[in-house]
Amino acid sequence: MCGFAGYISQKYSSHSDLLLRSMSQAIEHRGPDHSGTWIDTDASFCLAFKRLAILDLSEAGNQPMISITGRYVIAFNGEIYNYQLLKKDLEKEYDAIDWRGNSDTELLLFLIEKYGLNAALQKCVGMFAVALWDRKHNHLSLARDRFGEKPLYYGWLEQGFVFGSDLQSFRKFPNFSNKICKKALGLYLNYSYVPAPLSIYEHIFKIEPGQIIKFSSISGEVSKISESWYWKIEEQLERSKANPFTSNEEAEDCLHETLRDSVKLQLISDVPLGAFLSGGIDSSLIVSLMQENSIDPVKTFTIGFEDKKFDESLYAKKIANHLRTDHTEVILNPKEALEVIPEIPNIYSEPFADSSQIPTFLVSKIAKSSVTVSLSGDGGDEIFAGYNRYYWGEQIWKKINWTPFWARRIAGRFFKKIPSSVYDGAEMIYNSLRKAEGISFLNDKAIRLSDRLQFINSEESLYTSLCTEWNDVNHLLSKDFQSKDNSSQSFQHLDFLSGVEHMMYWDISSYLKEDILTKVDRAAMANSLETRAPFLDHRVAEVAWRMQESQLTANFKGKLPLRSILNKYIPMELFERPKSGFGIPIGNWLRGPLFSWAIDLLDEQKINEEGIFDYVAIKLLWSQHQSKKFDHTVKLWNILIFRAWMETTKV
Repeated sequence: MCGFAGYISQKYSSHSDLLLRSMSQAIEHRGPDHSGTWIDTDASFCLAFKRLAILDLSEAGNQPMISITGRYVIAFNGEIYNYQLLKKDLEKEYDAIDWRGNSDTELLLFLIEKYGLNAALQKCVGMFAVALWDRKHNHLSLARDRFGEKPLYYGWLEQGFVFGSDLQSFRKFPNFSNKICKKALGLYLNYSYVPAPLSIYEHIFKIEPGQIIKFSSISGEVSKISESWYWKIEEQLERSKANPFTSNEEAEDCLHETLRDSVKLQLISDVPLGAFLSGGIDSSLIVSLMQENSIDPVKTFTIGFEDKKFDESLYAKKIANHLRTDHTEVILNPKEALEVIPEIPNIYSEPFADSSQIPTFLVSKIAKSSVTVSLSGDGGDEIFAGYNRYYWGEQIWKKINWTPFWARRIAGRFFKKIPSSVYDGAEMIYNSLRKAEGISFLNDKAIRLSDRLQFINSEESLYTSLCTEWNDVNHLLSKDFQSKDNSSQSFQHLDFLSGVEHMMYWDISSYLKEDILTKVDRAAMANSLETRAPFLDHRVAEVAWRMQESQLTANFKGKLPLRSILNKYIPMELFERPKSGFGIPIGNWLRGPLFSWAIDLLDEQKINEEGIFDYVAIKLLWSQHQSKKFDHTVKLWNILIFRAWMETTKV
């Protein structure tokens, strides 16, 4: 697990050492163990690498690395879990290979020289971002793993072409001046992240998962010459669905063995290794399989909170005790969580506003005190139908689909016109009947429902409404930053998938890679911790996609095969409970300990001088949230994190 940065520019070739050092220092946290550079003066190509040593801790594993023939130079961020198996196969096929060390990077270079980049990556089980320089043709190839676990950006600046793991490196390039991308900003405000291939900046983009893009450099001028995919989710889904399992027993047995093999491969490490344990199905199963493969107790890590509504540490502790892991549990108070918030713009190189980023950072920090690698259960929900919205979303669509769209729009407008006093009265009666105090945000929920009814006209639009905050964000923005194309992403529809399967596919294509994996990678790497996700072994996913929907779900409950496999290791009563997220009470904090921080960021003069937001619209959101009749937590958090990011990254 590492980070790299590079550029192609004739203008700065004479200052390459100094500039590379600056770009490299910006990603020091991604690789504190070794720094390396490589410069092709004739081609004005410069590459810097920061290493977090996991496999082959010797100098033979340092990068940038040059192939045995000298043709290729590579920067490789990630892990190839099956590299030892591939190495044995190569040694059978080719006599007397003179390996310089025992790193997966060297193996990948050998594969590339023998088979080409596309075929080489198809052979690899792993997570990675790759920058490959071909000295013979002055070609740069950039590639990313199948699910997008490792980040990779590229783009054109005023005086050069840049690429690398983190936008922080790009901002070190002289005279960096790329403008905010209007479309990306709108999508971020709606989704809490910037979806690929966009970045928050104009002319800077992300490599898509499973994609290879090749660039040509002629006299320092860079142009894209080809795009290809060595693995594409749509094609693999279709192949898997064409070969379904014939029975639940066959499906479960195949999945169990594939997961066992995935976990076993991901236990390969030359540094201490452990796992995150939340007490949920996904992480509990990964830890169970780890413990099955380990003589010593697996090191597990859980973070808990003083607020019991957000604390799952008790469940994790029970499972850790049952599996007899070496368990570390830390209960945090709000002050410790609040201290992370000012650092968020530095941890995430572009605006990112999933508030579970805070506990993710903190549990990574705790794990790093004992290990350098931590396995997680990420991907289980998206691949095995774990989210509740899959089921009640489908039920909503079944109930409203028969109603003409024009009728739904009228109903939505009607609900929106009902005075808030009516909802306030209903809320008082409701709280009185249940003899409980609290906020149910009935007025807020009614407005959300009325908005959605006016725009839902397909399964895709229903899914989008469940994953976004607004139908249109232009009312939040000044005229200069409004865009006609910033409300929602475009999702492909595959005829061979059911409604639930479509939502899973759309989540994998966007939410998983742009939210979950971004959150974990940046939070962990900020602590120089490598994370691994066995569910994202593509072989596991391909097995899951062979399962029929009825083999994954029943009675509004998903992950049926995972539950069954986990029950072989842990009694069901230890993990069967309502699903909960990895959250913290941000909404309440904005009315309390975060009030001053937020007020400063939402200052009228600052917003007007910046010229991005409409202050009147922002002020209305803030006052409604403070009234406690509305819950605008996500909307406000997206705005506040963007404002904090802007103030931190001014160049």
